[in-house]
Amino acid sequence: MQAYEFDSIVENEGVIHIPKQYSLKISSAVKIILLTNEDALQNKRKHFSAMKLKTKGFKFNRELANE
Repeated sequence: MQAYEFDSIVENEGVIHIPKQYSLKISSAVKIILLTNEDALQNKRKHFSAMKLKTKGFKFNRELANE
């Protein structure tokens, strides 16, 4: 038995992506063991970074926006 360790995020309907570097090596049945790291997940959700956008001289074109 060979073991591989990687981080992934559970997506819609419980899909977990296996990195390509490992999926190319796997060609048989696998045993999945899930360990969650709730602390790391909660820290990611709380993180917010602001963004500045300079709008000086910007002219809004309603017709272009509606296209």
